[in-house]
Amino acid sequence: MNTWIEKHAEEQLELLKTLAAIPSPSHDEGRRVEFLLNWLKGIGIDDAYADEAKNVIVPFAAPDAEGLTIYTAHTDVVFPDVTPLPVVQEGDILRAPGVGDDTANVVGILMTLKYIKEHGLVPKDPVIFVLNSCEEGLGNLKGIRQVVKDFGPRTKEHISFDGPYNFGMIAQAVGSERWRVSAKTVGGHSYAAFGNPNAIVELSQLIVKLSTQEVPKKEGVHTTFNVGTISGGTSVNTIAQNAEMLYEYRSNDREHLAQMRRQFMDALESVKSGRAEFSLECVGERPCGGEIDQDALARLHARAEAAMREVLGPEGEIMKRPGSTDSNIPLSMGIPSVTFGLYVGGGEHTREEWLEIPTLKKGLKIAFKMVLENFE
Repeated sequence: MNTWIEKHAEEQLELLKTLAAIPSPSHDEGRRVEFLLNWLKGIGIDDAYADEAKNVIVPFAAPDAEGLTIYTAHTDVVFPDVTPLPVVQEGDILRAPGVGDDTANVVGILMTLKYIKEHGLVPKDPVIFVLNSCEEGLGNLKGIRQVVKDFGPRTKEHISFDGPYNFGMIAQAVGSERWRVSAKTVGGHSYAAFGNPNAIVELSQLIVKLSTQEVPKKEGVHTTFNVGTISGGTSVNTIAQNAEMLYEYRSNDREHLAQMRRQFMDALESVKSGRAEFSLECVGERPCGGEIDQDALARLHARAEAAMREVLGPEGEIMKRPGSTDSNIPLSMGIPSVTFGLYVGGGEHTREEWLEIPTLKKGLKIAFKMVLENFE
């Protein structure tokens, strides 16, 4: 295994450079889907297919198989670009928007599939690999929702490769709700209609109200909120008729998430005065974890930690932390799930994202240790 990884290290890097350059905004992953299907066919995997959510499915299981293990990595990036993304190598550093999150992990699955195919390995139990869509932002986990819809009742466990391995393991789901809030007024000329209600001002009152709220507190629970964007108005000499914002709150506790919704709705009601018409649209909802077999979940965590520990060595703590990832959906449905990555890097969700090229080999070893337990 180690010899194969060393021999294919340059191929792994070149594949990452190629894939990282292909634009793939959430809901618009088609360019990468086409590339991935062609690449998989090129290594002899002819039964891979894309589903209606633009997930690329690679089944090592009968259509009605029970007890599935599902491995995923997401193909979308946070950037809206539809032209090639810049990829730059500086010594042992590779830079590109989305190069690590999550392109390096997609490549980790691809190289693992190549190894499996070249060595004629067969699964001990049913396994499915998914290169899924819409993990980021307003993608709202569309890809993994489709996976759970199609395979969930037959799934034993889910492993998501996402982010760098130096971030440890995401072992608990952070839920969130995201809202688009719009304000509409009559507006008018800034001089001739002075005194008419201004949509920006009306919306800003809600923002101020939300910024002073107290979040619920409980030991072991972290709850947050954020106004992420605001927009509106026409010109400096126009009383704004329209304004909107995007607002979210997060928590790793279902009760706290529900309380944040109540506080949001109460804040909205408190600023309504008849001077503006407010409208709401829920643009994203990620659930917290649900009822789950804690023994099965602990076994999966132990297996993931063992794979990481065997490659990275016994020193240091492999941190377990809450997070918002594809694992939210299976965890909410009671399916044991864990998320961790296959590289070391930083700058996620910025155009300056980077990773350390030498760590790709260690990451691939971790993937092999994890995945090949399911094969013989």
